[in-house]
Amino acid sequence: MNTIINIKELNESHCHGGQLNSAVNKYNIPKSEWLDLSTGINPNSYPISDIPVSVWHRLPENDDDLLRNAANYYQCKSVIAVAGSQVAIQLIPSLFSKATVGLIQPGYYEHAKHWAEHNHTVVKFQHKLSHNNNFSLIDDINKKINTLDVLVIINPNNPTGVCFNKQQLIQWHEILIKRNAYLIIDEAFMDTDQSNTLLSAELLPNLIVLRSLGKFFGLAGIRVGFVFSNKKILDKISKLQGPWPISGPSRWLASKALADTSWQNITRINLYENSKKLKSLLSHHNLIPSGGSNLFQWVKTEHAELIFNKLNQNAILTRLFKNPSSLRFGLPKNELQWKKLDDSLERICVNLIIE
Repeated sequence: MNTIINIKELNESHCHGGQLNSAVNKYNIPKSEWLDLSTGINPNSYPISDIPVSVWHRLPENDDDLLRNAANYYQCKSVIAVAGSQVAIQLIPSLFSKATVGLIQPGYYEHAKHWAEHNHTVVKFQHKLSHNNNFSLIDDINKKINTLDVLVIINPNNPTGVCFNKQQLIQWHEILIKRNAYLIIDEAFMDTDQSNTLLSAELLPNLIVLRSLGKFFGLAGIRVGFVFSNKKILDKISKLQGPWPISGPSRWLASKALADTSWQNITRINLYENSKKLKSLLSHHNLIPSGGSNLFQWVKTEHAELIFNKLNQNAILTRLFKNPSSLRFGLPKNELQWKKLDDSLERICVNLIIE
């Protein structure tokens, strides 16, 4: 199934996760009492050590270690740094003349929003949400791929957690490139298991890959992301960004995090275990996840808005989706937070019939 997306439809029912101040004001509960599970960001972020005074004092320099460390971490040298992958999501549609763009729904709203705002035709491929059965979705894309100028894939998808294997992505790329069409992959949640990344030493032509330090590294506040593509695309994005798009302290911390393989390896193990724990906890309360990743679990239920409001009353912020009716739960940070979530769900779900 596929339909045309219009910008009015996108804007009517969207909000981002992480709107904690708004929840504090609405429910009149002190900020210190809240558990924010609304973003899918690693709650145990990369540790921030003392940043040298000179980094605060000097203008950022593009020939520091950031791009070298990024090229080593991602195993691809065709890269530029951007002020968060969100910037790339906003700028990339302006690089294309009027195009037909395919996107999967549900998915990260900002992709469809900015393609639509640039007057491209956005075609929606609706995931059937049958516990990660991707066959019908793949079939829908295959039927329409020869009509697309751009195919955008969020891999793993946010919020469903659906992850396409590398072979499927390469197959789509081979079809697209015959018509000089582009494949864009948003890999914001790929760091926990990089087996299906399309990044490689020799980057495929007509491919754009986005990465972020916000999720796995838990450094959303420093606003650092990366774009991988051919020189023509990267030069255009760099020109649109202008000079010094990323602050010196952000560059310094991002470079350090990308080089710390010991922290990365330990963190991947911890996130994997905590994601399993979250899935088990939710299932215990009859909130069976329909999908997820190592950074979040996604529960599709007709009671999503009711549970969302009840959790807010218990000072727990989650991410509510209305189409389809569902909730995304991020990972608690420590045992106190795990207990708070468990106890709150016990009170909320004890008399709630979950389908």
